[in-house]
Amino acid sequence: MLLLCALVHAGEVSIPLTGTVPDDGLDHFFLPFEVPAGIEELEVRHAAGEGDNVLDWGLDGPDGFVGWGGGNTEPAVVNAEAASRSYLPTPLTPGTWSVVVGKAGIVEPPGTYAVEVILRDEATLPAQPERQPYTAAPALRTGPGWFAGDLHVHSRESGDASPTIDEIATFADSVGLDFVVFSDHNTISQNEFLVDAQGRFPDLLLLPGIEFTSYSGHAGATGATRWVDHRLGQPGATMEAAAAAIHAQEALLVVNHPTLQLGDACIGCAWEAELAPEEIDAVEVLTGGWSPVGQLFFAGTVGLWESWLDEGARIAAVGGSDDHTGGAAPGSRDSPLGSPTTMVWAEELSAAALLDGMRAGLTVVKLQGPDDPMVELWPSTGSRTLADTPDDIPWTATVTGGTGAVLQWVVDGETAGSAVVDADPFLDTRSFDASASGLRVRVVLLVDGAERVVTSYRWLEDAAQPTEEGCGCGGGDEAGAGVLGAALLAWRRRRLARGR
Repeated sequence: MLLLCALVHAGEVSIPLTGTVPDDGLDHFFLPFEVPAGIEELEVRHAAGEGDNVLDWGLDGPDGFVGWGGGNTEPAVVNAEAASRSYLPTPLTPGTWSVVVGKAGIVEPPGTYAVEVILRDEATLPAQPERQPYTAAPALRTGPGWFAGDLHVHSRESGDASPTIDEIATFADSVGLDFVVFSDHNTISQNEFLVDAQGRFPDLLLLPGIEFTSYSGHAGATGATRWVDHRLGQPGATMEAAAAAIHAQEALLVVNHPTLQLGDACIGCAWEAELAPEEIDAVEVLTGGWSPVGQLFFAGTVGLWESWLDEGARIAAVGGSDDHTGGAAPGSRDSPLGSPTTMVWAEELSAAALLDGMRAGLTVVKLQGPDDPMVELWPSTGSRTLADTPDDIPWTATVTGGTGAVLQWVVDGETAGSAVVDADPFLDTRSFDASASGLRVRVVLLVDGAERVVTSYRWLEDAAQPTEEGCGCGGGDEAGAGVLGAALLAWRRRRLARGR
């Protein structure tokens, strides 16, 4: 194990924290230390893991979360006006602070740790005026439509990622995306840079988020701006509590890469957490584009999604690149930003509207990227009630840019017909028994025999319900807005039935 050797200068105090990793069955442990009055900055240095052991690192203050660096190798520095990546600027309140240690992988037990905390009476890290609390930007575009985005992108605020907010936004803008969700591991520090960066990207909406990264599963907290405790097993830290904390922010819980079983190459990536499917808002049906790895896990992920729906959950299909390089490494084994692309039907290009669209399940996943064909699935009836069609509801799938592909209908997880796309645009209308309880319908577009576009499911009873205004809307954009209202009404009713 490397020894920590610090040169302590005048005005600095060194606090060594060394020992053996506790064998207590918990995934995290805490190393408390005292901060006296008059301290302006602290620095936490830690040695690399011993042998093949892997430890993660974070910091709590007397008032709670200060940051989570995960596998960051560099020291963490915090003062009232600045912080190193993954951490929040925080006044050095006197009291008990703690270095938080995650047992990412103890391959050679019991494992040891060596930490040094440096307390300073003067700050050395310059102020960061570009940081500011996140506030939602005004709509970048008004009027309903489909908006293209990536729901799973990491900036340098994740310990295993390198790009800045601007590098990510520049690449996303260049490939035609409308929005990007910044989902850094177990921290909210990235969100403090979004308001400043948004002013430089008038056509690309920068959305806050977190990747809730536990050792038993990863979940995107899409739209979240407050930290969510990922340290499962600690008092009050459960997946149920995490879901409640995410939903309390009107954010969405998205299960990321749920079948990605890669062992130590991706610790905790496969979803093994205990959580009722009804608490899940969306699932990544594909992560990292239509790469060999993505294809390997795609069928299993879709099967898991279908099984959750069979239990009565309403879970939207989304995709995320899990990009860590800002699009700088678009190889077949990488996760290039925008691949896959998630299309969201929303009333406007704003944070609240996009979350509403995803919440209502009005999503389409382009598995390779924004240039893939588009598939839309809408009820064919002008009315949003069953008054005119008591026995069935026709649905129309519209394909653009997909000539030569095959459109496949899926009902309750089973293939229910197909058609060759021989026009652009191509329309295919089908009717289904509206009396069948829980009937759900989606479509898939196959190109050269492989999946290329996947829609979320639509539930017939949602199309049968009036909007909150009770309107009967016509075709085009108004029809989409009417379905959005009906789907949101159904979602709210389900939430109320579950006590939320």
